Amino acid sequence: MHLEEFAEGKSLFHRLDPRVKFLTFIPYVIVIAVSQGLAIPITGLAVSSIMAVIAELNMKKLLNRLIAVNVFVLTLWLFIPFSYPGLELYSIGPLTASKEGVLYVLSITMKTNAIVLATIAVLGTSEVFSLAHAFVHLKAPNKLVHLFFFFYRYISVLHEEFTRLKRAMKIRSFKPGTDLHTYKSYAYLVGMLIVSSYERAQRIYSAMICRGFTGRFPVIDHFSLRKSDIIFGLLMSVVTLVMIYIM
Repeated sequence: MHLEEFAEGKSLFHRLDPRVKFLTFIPYVIVIAVSQGLAIPITGLAVSSIMAVIAELNMKKLLNRLIAVNVFVLTLWLFIPFSYPGLELYSIGPLTASKEGVLYVLSITMKTNAIVLATIAVLGTSEVFSLAHAFVHLKAPNKLVHLFFFFYRYISVLHEEFTRLKRAMKIRSFKPGTDLHTYKSYAYLVGMLIVSSYERAQRIYSAMICRGFTGRFPVIDHFSLRKSDIIFGLLMSVVTLVMIYIM
């Protein structure tokens, strides 16, 4: 499970200062999320798509992420148009879809894809350590930074442990069903995962103490603003202000 699959590259977004990314990304996403109507979602989706192209992302991996997200969005299309009050647009048997409901779920769909594309293009092109380092420079609480870093870092470790345990069950000819044996086996799997996670956390903590950890990660290299960072920050600020103006 590779959580930094988009962080490897040489595009403009890969070279940007993570501090500038955070400061421009958060207002941009908030404006898209709280907007009404279709104008801003359409604009946001267009801008986010352009950013994804500039970031030179792997299109196959990107499409896989978008498909996974839109599977959940699809469920909204099955319910909201038929439960949202408004003018009748079309009917399927006894169910009647409203025009307002369709527009509403269309807005949600575009917002979702715009935010996902922006997140991958802007934040996904930086390494986890760089993002945690940017949090420190932006005066985020140390405990929050540590929580973010360890969660992001060790969720892949937990996934590997889960895969190992699941593979061991398959080797022992385990076939899932709806009987008591299956439920007990999955309960043991979850229990072993919790125990393994606790033991690994203890080893990691002991290793950090042995290396003189005092509550802060020592950082050798620091960020420095470049011309491209300033230009990107100004462009994103202008885009965000324009979207605020047309809200």
